[in-house]
Amino acid sequence: MLNQIWERLSLRARLLLPLGLVFAVALLAGAISLQIFATAQLMEETEPAARSAKAVAAALNGALEVSLNPQATLDAFVTSLGTSNGIRFRRAGSISDDRPHEVQTPLDTVPEWFVRLLILPEFKTAFSVAIAGKQVGDIVVAPDMSADVYEKWIGFLAIACSALSLMLLTGAIAHFTARSALQPLQNLGDGLTRIRSGEYEQPIAPSGPPEIRKSAQQANELARTLNRLSQDNRRLLRQIVSLQDDERQDMARELHDELGPLLFGIRANTVALLESIPSGQAKSKGAAEDILQSVETLQQANRRILDRLRPLYIQELGLERSIQTLLQNARKQAPHLEVTSQIDDGLNGVDGLLSQTVYRVIQEAVTNVLRHANASTVRVLAEINDREVLVEISDDGIGFAADPIFGRGLTGMLERVRALSGTLKLRREGGRTCVRCQLPLSDAAAPARAVEDDRGQSA
Repeated sequence: MLNQIWERLSLRARLLLPLGLVFAVALLAGAISLQIFATAQLMEETEPAARSAKAVAAALNGALEVSLNPQATLDAFVTSLGTSNGIRFRRAGSISDDRPHEVQTPLDTVPEWFVRLLILPEFKTAFSVAIAGKQVGDIVVAPDMSADVYEKWIGFLAIACSALSLMLLTGAIAHFTARSALQPLQNLGDGLTRIRSGEYEQPIAPSGPPEIRKSAQQANELARTLNRLSQDNRRLLRQIVSLQDDERQDMARELHDELGPLLFGIRANTVALLESIPSGQAKSKGAAEDILQSVETLQQANRRILDRLRPLYIQELGLERSIQTLLQNARKQAPHLEVTSQIDDGLNGVDGLLSQTVYRVIQEAVTNVLRHANASTVRVLAEINDREVLVEISDDGIGFAADPIFGRGLTGMLERVRALSGTLKLRREGGRTCVRCQLPLSDAAAPARAVEDDRGQSA
């Protein structure tokens, strides 16, 4: 339990709490020491008064023995004592006054609890006085302890004030020391957070104690290393994407140049065969028509595969028209799906790899909607500004699982976006699933960050 409480305390509390405990323990130890040693010291300080009273009693008894009028001599002695509280005469048979003397001080500032803490001894030392062998009274020692108690109080205040001042000074030093360390630590934590999110360009300002400055410098070195690795990774991804596009282009060329003519030849021969079959041979004619239908289906599948492998429309029609053609094909495949779009015609001016990435992101997102979303509406936004290209595809479908597993399509999208230093986010907002992609127009853009789901967690 105590360990859990200690773990929750801030650095300032961890410094100030022990100081406060030390101060409280010091006060308690001072009070105990005062109670133990002050009483004995006060008794020692009253010893001279007791010896003086003994000497006075001996002298008075001697004077009474040789006096012709002992009673007059005793009265004169009592009168000479006056109202002294240190030594007084108590006549025989009088009522004993053992009440403790009230502590009076010059400023009358000694609190009652402090007097009780001292445990003042009750002095009952008395020396008998006799006339003709008969005791007529006692010389009683009744010292006034006010000055001594006041002295102890002043000493206690001096110690307490010194301890309090020392604690406040130490606490102030600890506070400002912690403050001088906490701000650099906060800067270091913010810098590490930026590094974790992939922002390596802004260095951490080294400040504070040498240990924290050294940690900040090491974190900056780590950021520079990660930045170099990230740049190398993006260049590698860019090369991989380019190689993949080249492979797709070669495969598309092979399909178009080899498979296309073969399918066209089969279709032409089948049409010729249909025309040559006599009208009475219905079975042969039906088989030829089935072949013709299969060939047409293969030709359509070949065209879809060619569109997936390499969007040939981009170079001929431009990116904006290519996207519109892609969406028209989506409407044909799913007549029930309402497809709305807002495509910036300025996209026709972006370079080849960026334009292919924009096309692929929209293509993969729309394909996922058609295959998995069970949606009734889909909106496609693609616009360009001075710094970046923004692509957003949203639908009102069933959404995605809490912990989605990304397949080849989405993984390929992410690799393409990372290669261009962009960001790709997958969100669920207002009952709609949204794929949002931001691609910088220059290579100096911020490093790519991972796909995020609707909870803001990296996928």
